[in-house]
Amino acid sequence: MNWKKWSLLLTIAFAFSLFLAACGGGNNDAGSNNGNNESGNNNAENAEPSGDQTLNINIKTEPPSLHPGTSSDTTSSAVLDQVFEGLTRINLEGEPEEAMAESIDVSEDGLTYTFKIREDAEWSNGDPVTAEDFEYAWKWVLDPESADTDYAYQLYPIKGAEDAKENGGSLDDVGITVEDEKTLVVELTQPTDYFLELTAFHTYYPLNKDVASENDKWALDVGDDYVTNGPFKLVSWDHKDRIVIEKNEDYWDADTVQLETITMHMIDDESTALSMYENDELDWIGDPVDAIPLAAIQSMKDAGELHIEDRAGLYYYAVNHEDEVLGNANIRKALALSINRQGIVDNVTQTEEKPAMALVPPSMFEENEEGYFADNDIDEAKKYLEKGLEELGLDELPAIKLSYNTDEGHAAIAQAVQDMWNKNLDLNVELNNEEWNVYLDSLGEGNYQIGRMGWIADFNDAINFLEIFETVGGNNYTNWENDEFKALLKDSRAELDSDKRQEILKEAEELFMEELPIVPVYFYTNTYAAKDNVKGIEALPVGAFNLKWGYKAE
Repeated sequence: MNWKKWSLLLTIAFAFSLFLAACGGGNNDAGSNNGNNESGNNNAENAEPSGDQTLNINIKTEPPSLHPGTSSDTTSSAVLDQVFEGLTRINLEGEPEEAMAESIDVSEDGLTYTFKIREDAEWSNGDPVTAEDFEYAWKWVLDPESADTDYAYQLYPIKGAEDAKENGGSLDDVGITVEDEKTLVVELTQPTDYFLELTAFHTYYPLNKDVASENDKWALDVGDDYVTNGPFKLVSWDHKDRIVIEKNEDYWDADTVQLETITMHMIDDESTALSMYENDELDWIGDPVDAIPLAAIQSMKDAGELHIEDRAGLYYYAVNHEDEVLGNANIRKALALSINRQGIVDNVTQTEEKPAMALVPPSMFEENEEGYFADNDIDEAKKYLEKGLEELGLDELPAIKLSYNTDEGHAAIAQAVQDMWNKNLDLNVELNNEEWNVYLDSLGEGNYQIGRMGWIADFNDAINFLEIFETVGGNNYTNWENDEFKALLKDSRAELDSDKRQEILKEAEELFMEELPIVPVYFYTNTYAAKDNVKGIEALPVGAFNLKWGYKAE
């Protein structure tokens, strides 16, 4: 082990020991001494592109899927968002704008969308992008025979979509109509204010029908059949090492794209990634798909290198409701109330996250700044523990396993929570970590008790957080379902009055927080560092990031 690595480990250990002393119990009023840092902003400003237009970033791990219809994680979407494009695209202001669609007509009742696809929209193999490519892609996801389509529910605003996927309805009855080669008509079940945000999401990306229908393994690797329509194209994929994408000269808006090559490294070790950044081998580290070593946070803050911005996302622990003990609501409440979230964000993460005592971020429900229970309420937690043990006929809690995907930050948070539950609830907690893809499989198979998860908003609406837990499966690893909760979400989709709809969604969250199928920890921030010559890239509050407008100015 070299001395630099050893020094870093000592620093982490020392910082962590201070943290445990600070927030193992009782209220902690320690606050961050640094506000959002705007120095070195990487916005486009007035600098002109110049010099080598090669960007190096870190995506940490192998993407689980580079198929738009099966992807359900931020690592995969960070790649897909560069090489594919939907009817709309989220711009640097966080708003949807025309992309593959050159015009969008919406009926007065908000139920029918007519998309005119650009005449010069082409696939990377030279084929024209057609309305039929969109129809094929969307109906492929909705086909009950298509596996691993966790995000199929994103298509459910479309008339007949849910019925086709869930209830044996015909795909022919889904409200997707190809009027002509370049005209797609979409009928919705009810007006959906955020529909044009959805059409920018990867589940709504088109697939080249001629290619995908002939080769069901087209997305497994680089090759002639990995055909895309975005500002960049996939040129190499060295599994578990790196992905390289290059500018797509046939892209309809190629003149806007300045970056020529983007190398996406898969470096799981955060200290290694930081060293590469310091040696100018990486141009960007941190969110939305990487992380900065905890030991480096404060020094980078002090040096004015960090950007810290609000992000619509939740860091939480999923609780497996098939577990006899954890299926008890009072036990879950005891676990949730005995965590000192403020201590975690002040002393472990150190990047100004907000303690989460709710499901939906405050950017969507303002009152969730306070949440549904007090942070670090040990006395109340012990009352819930006593109730839960009595209901279960137990004298004490059996040991539990707390799982997380391998990562320095996740490990430090898990160690802190382990210590809190041990001190506050006399609970023996075993920690377990697994590589990302293996970890997702474990959660999906129910092979866990409590497991770290996170959710970053796909679009700016509270239902995006609530509908995760509508049914078991997909992105809901808790095995929790509630008929009243599902009915409220159904009512919200039918409600045309925006204020009344928000009230229904809030009622659904209240029910969710009463049941508490998860343990919320904090609301995310975007924390990253970028070289001064990197311009035109934003880590957006919603979703990942968009490299179309990025460039370097020497």
